[in-house]
Amino acid sequence: MAKTKMTREDALSFHIAPTPGKWEIQATVPMTTQRDLSLAYSPGVAIPCEEIAADSATAYDYTNKGNLVAVISNGTAVLGLGNLGALASKPVMEGKSVLFKRFADVNSIDLELDTEDPDAFCNAVKLMGPTFGGINLEDIKAPECFIIEQRLKEEMDIPVFHDDQHGTAVICAAGLINALHISGKKIEDVKIVLNGAGAAGIACLELLKAMGAKHDNCIMCDTKGVIYQGRTEGMNQWKSAHAANTDTRTLAEAMAGCDVFLGVSAKGAVTQDMVMSMAPNAVIFAMANPDPEITPEEAHEVRDDVIVATGRSDYPNQVNNVLGFPYLFRGALDIHARAINDEMKIACAQALADLAREDVPDEVAMAYGKKLSFGRDYIIPTPFDPRLIYRIPTAVAQAGMDTGVARRPIVDMEGYEASLKARMDPTANMLRNLNARARSNQSTVVFAEGDDPRVLRAAVTYQRSGFGTALVVGRADDVAEKLTAEGMADAIDELTIVNAANTHHLDTYKDFLYKRLQRKGLDMQDVHRLAARDRHVFAALMVAHGHADGMVTGATRKSAHVLELINRVFDAEPHDGAVGVTAILNKGKIVLMADTLVHEWPDENDLADIAERGAAVARELGLDPRVAFVSFSTFGYPVSERAEKMHVAPDILDQRGVDFEYEGEMNVDVALNPAVMAQYPFQRLTGPANVLVVPARHSASISVKLMQEMAGATVIGPILSGVGKPVQLCSTTSTVNDILNMAVIAACRIG
Repeated sequence: MAKTKMTREDALSFHIAPTPGKWEIQATVPMTTQRDLSLAYSPGVAIPCEEIAADSATAYDYTNKGNLVAVISNGTAVLGLGNLGALASKPVMEGKSVLFKRFADVNSIDLELDTEDPDAFCNAVKLMGPTFGGINLEDIKAPECFIIEQRLKEEMDIPVFHDDQHGTAVICAAGLINALHISGKKIEDVKIVLNGAGAAGIACLELLKAMGAKHDNCIMCDTKGVIYQGRTEGMNQWKSAHAANTDTRTLAEAMAGCDVFLGVSAKGAVTQDMVMSMAPNAVIFAMANPDPEITPEEAHEVRDDVIVATGRSDYPNQVNNVLGFPYLFRGALDIHARAINDEMKIACAQALADLAREDVPDEVAMAYGKKLSFGRDYIIPTPFDPRLIYRIPTAVAQAGMDTGVARRPIVDMEGYEASLKARMDPTANMLRNLNARARSNQSTVVFAEGDDPRVLRAAVTYQRSGFGTALVVGRADDVAEKLTAEGMADAIDELTIVNAANTHHLDTYKDFLYKRLQRKGLDMQDVHRLAARDRHVFAALMVAHGHADGMVTGATRKSAHVLELINRVFDAEPHDGAVGVTAILNKGKIVLMADTLVHEWPDENDLADIAERGAAVARELGLDPRVAFVSFSTFGYPVSERAEKMHVAPDILDQRGVDFEYEGEMNVDVALNPAVMAQYPFQRLTGPANVLVVPARHSASISVKLMQEMAGATVIGPILSGVGKPVQLCSTTSTVNDILNMAVIAACRIG
């Protein structure tokens, strides 16, 4: 799988647009009328204030405390960059906040405290305790991080969790449970060597000992060698607690015959000789970032039997903290926990380990481009496994209830699991799956409009994201000038520029085109103009001849005009089976609208064809299709000649015996709103529709644009389906991200 490339300009652009930073606050209640304002603030707000004053537990009912975590740092250990200070740590803390929201629907606010004094830090956090349901400490240097966390745990009655310590420890423990299972070893018997006596390393050993590892079987090393009983140099109370009774003095000596190596240290700390000296079926967790202590390739070069994990996403078995902290806090918040204890962390690790042993859902395998199954290269679930949100918090919550830290125990665990499933955001999962499939396919996509800066930026991003190869139709000097003007001069050499002047295939293209068009009023001169001068046609010819896997166009010309040009090369007329399907993503919901591109006024047979193509696209996007034929009438009322075809189209699908759910004709609210749908118990859909087939292209266009402009929906498409090749059209109002999304659709060969 191709590695991604990221420049400083890419990172800065991401953080500055569309607005500075990575999150914003939105009201969850109406704020439009005078009555709304009176309820939200004075005088109505006084009532919940009085309730909370009388019973503090009701703060979880009347405020957002129960789903609010503070991500707090003083910036003394920012990533691998060191002490950058509080302000410079803010981008990292904002990032952690949005990860909480993305993965576990936990609201989070980042707070950067400008002090290196542990007392001042603890006092500030403690005073803010009433605001939050939990505290996530981040990027605080050792040993102050130990002092701060311990004191806050003792003084606060909400969970305090230092992710740099315990997040790594939990995921490490999950992977080790499975690695030892595969190796046929028990944690109480194995010899463990840890290199890196910082916050994460100490937390890893403490958790493994809580799980049964023996003290003298665990050897901790730092830059001065083995931490042994009696050592005085470079010691502190936290290291001393893990000093072992051992004669070994160096990392190499400690690793001889050991079963497990845990590394949270530095690149290259482990040699191949050290690996060779380890016990049979050894386990190596080389977790240094960005480069591991030893790469999987280097380890496997000398040993076939080792199980290797790293902190990197481009290797199997990634030890990724995002598998832990969102779900630990989700479970803790939902029981109004007083703390996150060892039992909850162990429950999280065990649940992760159990999940990795189960059959992996098809959508995960599709996203990663390969079948994943429990074994040496899959001992930890992937961060985007959709089961994480409802499997891990339930285990954490149960452990919290069993150990007495829950203020409000969950009575109905099945109902709780169902509520967690409802928190999943299918739109994010869909886009992630598409991106992962694109990286796996490594498609060559031709961007037809190389004279548009948006298209050029999308092409650069496509290639830097590791999706595949971007070809741009244009002139080299013009492309260079426009990229330079966009501040992307460094990308000039990254793109491949294609045009009629530098291709060896122009004669082949013209012969092909002449055979298609000679009986449609075009002579050789017309064909030459199309093939050599029209970028849309030229790009389509490249795709038709296999010189590119897909294409993106339409950012500079109206879609109807571009579709007409595409028809010179491909059969994309209504009678050819071509259909335009637009994906609308809004507030965690996905609805496909069809036909938004090809059919002006479809009849009932066309509508049935559109439904089939829409269902096929839905499946390509990872959805289980439920098709609704929508109209202004519902099941025959009001009676209208214009609604008749929507009434008849489902009968045609009955005759065809299709393998997806469909129903109609119906109003949009019947199709999408379960409460309204329930008023028609005879209807056949098992849930809200996700494919809407509309009476005509104009109604589709109006609906999509209305959702985009009024509701702020994300729109992907129209996805051109039924052409036989990945040919995708943007709109003239497309942003860089819109164009990139269509390139990803083409790369996934959807359609």
